[in-house]
Amino acid sequence: MAVSSNISFSLLGFFLCFMAIIPSLLAHIAEYDDYWRERELQAKENLDKAYNPRPEEVANHYNEHAARIMMGLNSTRRGMRAKAKRGPCHATNPIDHCWRCNRNWEKNRKRLAACSLGFGRGTTGGKHGEFYVVTDPSDNILDPKPGTLRHAVIQKRPLWITFARPMMIRLEQELIITTDNKTIDGRGGRVHIAYGAGITIQYTTNIIIHNLHIHDILPGKGGMIRDSEDHYGLRTESDGDGISIFGATYVWLDHLSMYRCSDGIIDAIQGSTAITISNCHFTDHSDVMLFGANDATVLDNKMQITVALNIFGRGLVQRMPRCRFGFIHVVNNDYTHWLMYAIGGSSHPTIVSQGNRYKATFEKLTKEVTVRISAQQSVWKNWNWISEGDLFLNDAFFISSGDVKYIKKFHGEIWMPYRPGRLVPLLTVYSGALGCKVGKPC
Repeated sequence: MAVSSNISFSLLGFFLCFMAIIPSLLAHIAEYDDYWRERELQAKENLDKAYNPRPEEVANHYNEHAARIMMGLNSTRRGMRAKAKRGPCHATNPIDHCWRCNRNWEKNRKRLAACSLGFGRGTTGGKHGEFYVVTDPSDNILDPKPGTLRHAVIQKRPLWITFARPMMIRLEQELIITTDNKTIDGRGGRVHIAYGAGITIQYTTNIIIHNLHIHDILPGKGGMIRDSEDHYGLRTESDGDGISIFGATYVWLDHLSMYRCSDGIIDAIQGSTAITISNCHFTDHSDVMLFGANDATVLDNKMQITVALNIFGRGLVQRMPRCRFGFIHVVNNDYTHWLMYAIGGSSHPTIVSQGNRYKATFEKLTKEVTVRISAQQSVWKNWNWISEGDLFLNDAFFISSGDVKYIKKFHGEIWMPYRPGRLVPLLTVYSGALGCKVGKPC
């Protein structure tokens, strides 16, 4: 009887664990019908198309482009960070230089579509679609009203989505983006997505989310939620991520201010790749970014993400990011605070850290930037974790590993350097949501 009882408890434990895993594997889809099967198959095709077998070329492209744009900047000018805030418009980094100081930005919004760099380079969002103006902050999850954000994102056609005025949008359940070729552009209106559910980008491609405040995100209870003009389905409870990227390709997140989400601020899982996260400002959160849902998801071997020009500010604890697989380029970010660690990983990700500024707290136990999770040194010593040109303050330090010759892949005939870590405060001075006004440069 004892043996039978142990087997019964073991089976029960396995079942409960399996049931706990199902929502993350299926991204909270309770009814996996033909619509979702078709979207999943298309997402896998998109993954293969978006994956770059030579990711070093993308990192080199970013560095070369950044160097050319910044070459004319007088990097020795004292107080430039403060003066940039007060004086005329200064585009202090290569992405902003592409669009930001044009006073007619409102008449040429789609210029933004040419400005992404890194692995998300080429993401154009709704460039080839019509404009859709959100006029109503309300949210109806089954029958979205025209003029609402949910009604906009479920449309099958490409759209460039803007907002008629400043508004607070409290999402009743997660905002599910499954239709391709969308831009959500918050410029010109102080738009907050807060005090409700977050955004899920699932089994789709070519998505831009720009200039929003996303904060105080809560788990959604699930239920019947519309995710397309002609489809709705049953969802399980959502985690409370600010933005969840699931099986999606060509995603660019830029100039977002994000804080206080119930789970992660940004998660990218289940074969998501060709992603750039840039010019964002993160504060007041524990688990900031998770790249890879678990150590068994082989699709995430093709994950390629650029994290660039962001401020990791006050009140952050860990995962900036935590990576499981793939190639992660962390470049020219300002790490001003972490209470445990800044960059973590498991399952052999490649992490290239270039030109970041790492400022540790005065707590002796948190000086290390990096942490290898659930791995012995005999294993992680072979992971390629590279640091070049980083600035370390308050005794912060980065433990490199892997092939010492690997970094030579970043030095070609046309290679030009990333910006050094000492310039990061200038490069990131405008990170976060911008207060753009019509008729004036952002």
